[in-house]
Amino acid sequence: MSRRRIASTLALVAAAGLMLSACAPAGNPADVVVDDPSAATSTGGALTYVISSDPTSTNPINLNDRWGLTFANIVYSPLARVEGDGTVVNELADSITPAEDGLSVTVKLKSGLKWSDGEPLTAEDVVFTYTEKAKKENGNADLLWVGDKPITAEATDDTTVVFHLPSISAAALSNIATETYIIPKHVYGEITDFSTADLDPAAVGSGPYQLAEYKRGEYLRFEPNPNYAGDAPQISDLTLRIVSNADTVKTALQTGEVDASFITAAQVEEFEGTDVTVHPYAEGRVAYLGVIAAKVPDVKVRQALFYALDKKQIDDGAFLSTDYYEPAYSILPPSNPFATEDVEKYETDLKKAQTLLAGATPTLTLGYTAGDPAQETEATLIQEQAGKAGITVELQAVDPSALYADIEKGAGSSFDVFLGGYIMGNDPDAYSALFRTGASANYFAYSNPAVDTLFDQGVAELDDAKRKAIYADLQKTIADDAVFYPLADNLKILATGPRVGGVDEAVLVPIYTFEHWEKLTVK
Repeated sequence: MSRRRIASTLALVAAAGLMLSACAPAGNPADVVVDDPSAATSTGGALTYVISSDPTSTNPINLNDRWGLTFANIVYSPLARVEGDGTVVNELADSITPAEDGLSVTVKLKSGLKWSDGEPLTAEDVVFTYTEKAKKENGNADLLWVGDKPITAEATDDTTVVFHLPSISAAALSNIATETYIIPKHVYGEITDFSTADLDPAAVGSGPYQLAEYKRGEYLRFEPNPNYAGDAPQISDLTLRIVSNADTVKTALQTGEVDASFITAAQVEEFEGTDVTVHPYAEGRVAYLGVIAAKVPDVKVRQALFYALDKKQIDDGAFLSTDYYEPAYSILPPSNPFATEDVEKYETDLKKAQTLLAGATPTLTLGYTAGDPAQETEATLIQEQAGKAGITVELQAVDPSALYADIEKGAGSSFDVFLGGYIMGNDPDAYSALFRTGASANYFAYSNPAVDTLFDQGVAELDDAKRKAIYADLQKTIADDAVFYPLADNLKILATGPRVGGVDEAVLVPIYTFEHWEKLTVK
C-alpha cells in the first residue's frame, strides 16, 4: 500500500518501505493448491507464523499491503534490497550502475538464475516486470515515473538490463532497485490485465519458497524452492496462518499452537517469565488519522477535529508508553532524515476547535480495522475527544481490505475519516504516492497544486540541503491542509516460541518481518 529505497553518485537517499494501510482492495479468487511442489535440501521441520488477514493482493505488480508483500518476499525476489542504514544488498542483481549523466541505470544479473519451475530467469523477465508495473492502469506505477513519463527498461543481452530515465531524478535509482518483485514472462506473458489482485496460474517465483497451498481465510503454506539461488531454506514446511483476534493469537503462542506472531505492547508483560521471546523493533511507520477531503471539504472542520484531539492520550492508549512509540508530527516518521517538526502540530485546543466550527456540529463516520486493538483504542479516544468540541464521530470497524476498497471511492466512500498506517522508507519522493493529486494510494482524495509542485521540485533536486528545504515546505503545507493527523511511529513487536531459531540471521525488517525467511530454523 508498502518504499523499501540508495546513496549513489546521483546523491540518492536510501529508503526501505511500502504502503500498508493505504492498500489496494482485495479480490476473492478461489483457494489455490499447487500439486506436488518440489522440495530443496533443508534441515526440515515446520513453522507456523500468524498473519492477521489474507493478503489484499498476491500479484507482485500491484500489491502494497503488509501481508501481500510478505507473500512476495517469500515467493519472489527483487533486483536488490536497501537496508535501514542505506546499504544496498544485491539479490538477483550482480551489479547496479548509474550512468554519469544520470539518465540511465544498468543492472547486470547474476548468472545461472532459475525460476522455481526450472526455467532460466533472464533480463527479458526483468524488462517484462518493469514494463507492466510502469503501466498506470495496473495500479502501482507512481514511483516508476519521472514527471509525466515512465522509466523504461531494455534488455541488451540475457543478463543485462538498461533502465532509461526521461530526466534526472534524485530518487530514480532507489525506486528502480528495490520493491519490485520480478515475475516470469514465460508464465505470465499472455496476461493482458495486471490490475487484478491475484495471478493465475499459481505463483512461479525465484524466492526461497514456493506456494504449496492457499486456503483463503485460513492459511498459506509454502515449501522450499529447489532452484533458489541463495542458501537452501532451513524449514521444510512454512505456514502463514490467518488469525485476526489478538487474544486468540496470544493463547496460541502460549500453548505452542503457533510459533511466531506480532503482539501488542499491552501483551508484552503477559509473556514475561514464559518461554516466549519478545523482539521489539522499529519500522519507520506512521500511524495516522486520515480525512477524505472530498467528504469533509471544509478545511476549518478538519482543523477543528485535529485541535480537539490529544495525541499523547491516544498514543499512550494505543501503544502503552514511549518505550514503544515516538510521537509523529508530519507525513514523515520522526527518524526520517527529511522530517521536520516545524509544522502545525495541532496541540489540543478546544476553544480554537469550537471557534473554527462556528456553531456547526458535524457528524463524521470513522472507519478502522476490526480486531486491531491499537486502532480500537485510537477510535474510541478520538470519538470521546472530538465530542468535547461538538463533533460527533460514529465508529465502524471493518475488514482492512473492505475498508480500503471503500475509502478509495473518495466522495462516494461510506467513511469521512479513517485510521491507518504506512511504511514508505527514507526517500520523501515515495510519499508522493500518498499525497500527489491522483496518485494510486491517495486515499485522502487530496489535491493541492502547490504540493504537487513541491514533489516535482524535490525529486529533481540533487543537492541534499536544498531537497530538505523543499520537503520541509511540503510537510508544512500538508499539515496546514489538515487531511492527515500523524499519531506515532510505533515499534512492531514480534513474539517467537521456544522452537524458533535464526531470528537474528533472518533479520527483522519493516513490513516483511524477516528479510531472509530461509534462515529461520526450528528445534
